[in-house]
Amino acid sequence: MARSRKVTVSTDAEGHTAGWAETDLAPVSAPDPTAAAFFDVDNTMMQGASIYWFARGLASRNYVTTADLARFAWQQLRFRLLAREHAGDMSLAKEAALAFVQGWRVDEVEHLAEEIFDEMMAPRIWAGTHQLAQRHLDAGQRVWLVSAAPVEIGRVIAARLGLTGAIGTVAQVVDGAYTGLLVGDLMHGPAKAEAVTQLAAVEGLDLVRCAAYSDSANDLPLLRAVGRAVAVNPDGALLRQARQHGWEVRDFRTGRRAVKIAVPSTAAAGLVAGAVTAGLALQRRRRAD
Repeated sequence: MARSRKVTVSTDAEGHTAGWAETDLAPVSAPDPTAAAFFDVDNTMMQGASIYWFARGLASRNYVTTADLARFAWQQLRFRLLAREHAGDMSLAKEAALAFVQGWRVDEVEHLAEEIFDEMMAPRIWAGTHQLAQRHLDAGQRVWLVSAAPVEIGRVIAARLGLTGAIGTVAQVVDGAYTGLLVGDLMHGPAKAEAVTQLAAVEGLDLVRCAAYSDSANDLPLLRAVGRAVAVNPDGALLRQARQHGWEVRDFRTGRRAVKIAVPSTAAAGLVAGAVTAGLALQRRRRAD
């Protein structure tokens, strides 16, 4: 795979920080330069959570134990069933993210993400959502993934899917390795809308002509920031909002609606806490070698 472009970090007047990375597949100039589409990843583009499948891939390579993975899955399920997030939860999530990235090399994470996408994530891409993204590309518009996952993982997924790039959580990097510090906050909730607004300003996008796709009510700020909002595999709260506002609804799930693999990024605290389990287990294993 062609190597992705460097992560761009931008901070607006209010101090909100966003990071995005284009893939080498992105055209230098799009035929329709003022329109774009923004897709949430977990349970919108992909069945389940990208971070969960990344941890599964680490487990299959003996980076983490089965017990670590089980705790990860339980944390995700617990947060999903609670269906709520508090300020304290997000604070813990940010602290957890710091532990997850510390000491990892960026090229190692990207290499693992490429392998794990091909093995575990690719079969779980919603074909219907991917087709929606392709329609925007065919119309000459850029297509971005927007995820709470680290931007390096997001841009690997975007490159594999032939998309323009990814917006994601940015970790500080020094000499090619993560320091354990975040640049800004987790790419979650209102942060997604802020990041898209910043990107639009830099890239000359007209948000009224842009579209956003998500499964979660936590992404309402993102959906309201664009001219066209689409609910994909929506949770109950988002479905109610979509009906109230007359938004388009697409559901590619089969069987009972309650059955989902892993957890979407709406439960960011649970996801990142689980990712920490994987990161710390890897560090313990390395020290033991």
